[in-house]
Amino acid sequence: MAGNTFGTLFKLTSFGESHGIALGGVIDGCPAGLVIDEAFIQSELDKRKPGQSRITTQRKEADKVEFLSGIFEGKTTGTPIGFTIYNTNEKSKDYDHIKDSFRPSHADFTYEAKYGHRDYRGGGRSSARETASRVVGGAIAKLILKHYNINITAYVTQAGKLKLDKPYTYYNLENTYKNPARCPDEKMAQQMFDYIDEIRKEGDTIGGTVTCVLQNVPVGLGEPVFDKLHAELGKAMLSINAVKGFEYGSGFCGVEMKGSEHNDIFNADGSTKTNLSGGIQGGISNGADIYFRVAFKPVATIMQKQQTIDAEGNMLEMQGKGRHDPCVVPRAVPIVEAMAALVLADYYLLNKITKL
Repeated sequence: MAGNTFGTLFKLTSFGESHGIALGGVIDGCPAGLVIDEAFIQSELDKRKPGQSRITTQRKEADKVEFLSGIFEGKTTGTPIGFTIYNTNEKSKDYDHIKDSFRPSHADFTYEAKYGHRDYRGGGRSSARETASRVVGGAIAKLILKHYNINITAYVTQAGKLKLDKPYTYYNLENTYKNPARCPDEKMAQQMFDYIDEIRKEGDTIGGTVTCVLQNVPVGLGEPVFDKLHAELGKAMLSINAVKGFEYGSGFCGVEMKGSEHNDIFNADGSTKTNLSGGIQGGISNGADIYFRVAFKPVATIMQKQQTIDAEGNMLEMQGKGRHDPCVVPRAVPIVEAMAALVLADYYLLNKITKL
């Protein structure tokens, strides 16, 4: 299987399946001498782990990361950093009913068609549980970015039809992780929580959006043709399970504006009066805040009966089993941050070698 490595200089290769022995990864290209704050890395994983509230999957996993290599006396050595996260609460029997059939809107059918053999336990490699490895890689990337005061903050902006209607500058983003909905507006957070819980009781699911803000990004990150900074951010976000859309800056709303309304007019110091460009111009960061929005579809596994087919093409009726999120966006917030951090760390290191 190709496509398990992300990055150019700062690389993350992930491995493992949802119901296998363990998940894990190898991080290559991390500079030597970086102080590794294991408590911080674990706190990032804790934001993503299952079983945090009744609006998330009730699978109980500690998601304790164990480092195997690349770190000595609390600092990186410059060699590959290997790590594992052991699965301890897998219930593979919950998936016996899909051994020979395909869940609607899952990767079951495409994996079977492409490889001729698949791990049907929780989706195997296609499970969102794989993203735990990304959060570890992203946490180490964040430790690099902290040296340059680069800040990454994501938050839930929409759950189903409930959404925030003001720009990120209006909200105190430090409130994001103070509630299980991961929304910085306290009133809307409660509404989102209640709505997701209602959908859960119906045996159904909903989608939503996550907004991410990158602050203090230096001018000059990104390459101007095929490796534009926003293109790599888009690739990173679209690689996350259940993501269906990505937009940055003015996004799709910009099509309704005139050029005279959309252009970011310069100030004398090179900053701009507005930031509809989203902090990136010509594929290169311009020093302003980079902000983007990521759309997540409703979780495909629902606890309602649906028509599907088996491996022989026979029609049948099936119903979801197991433990699943009724809405993925609350637990997706740290994943979005992690992927953004991987992109920025990689581009920061690339930028350093482009100048003598």
